[in-house]
Amino acid sequence: MKIAVICANGKAGRLIVKEAVDRNLDVTAVVRRENKSAAGKALVKDLFDLTAADLKGFDVVVDAFGAWTPETIPQIPRAAAHLCDVLSGTDTRLVIVGGAGSLYVDPEHTVTVADGPDFPEDFKPLAEAHDQALRELREREDVRWTYISPAGDFQAEGERTGTYILGGEELTLSSKGESVISYADYAIAMVDEIVSGDHIRERISVVRK
Repeated sequence: MKIAVICANGKAGRLIVKEAVDRNLDVTAVVRRENKSAAGKALVKDLFDLTAADLKGFDVVVDAFGAWTPETIPQIPRAAAHLCDVLSGTDTRLVIVGGAGSLYVDPEHTVTVADGPDFPEDFKPLAEAHDQALRELREREDVRWTYISPAGDFQAEGERTGTYILGGEELTLSSKGESVISYADYAIAMVDEIVSGDHIRERISVVRK
């Protein structure tokens, strides 16, 4: 299985690469500058400059693009849309590192985490950008996408427990009633989905056990 991890030098990207390499998968890091991930192969190119020829032959492309500033946050849905356009009509799967704000907190799927009164105002633009990316993905029948939402507390430096709970569209809590997952455990779930391909054109979510 051939995998391309876009933004492989980022915190999430590096852990996804490492998890995939540790499972002996064929991984290419897609980076803008020098490859700092565990991938033995690299394509040095900006995400928005990628073409169909660049991604031809990969079984799975991972969108690990992250943005945190007011200037870059709007690029989150743009990145997903560009990769969808590049992969349109192919068998290559697109697996996206998503956000938690769009997870539903009611069975009718009318209220999201980001709609809650305690959701931090500073995080609303980020949540909206991830939500926009997901809404646009749902309209794509020409791409084999999977969107993976982390838990609400997505911990970059959290421990790797090796286990997780797989959820769906609704916010799922751990056995302790918490919505927490480390980047390392998220990477395990990501690579599990890469290998299985069980959730084509679906949003799934993961939380620590």
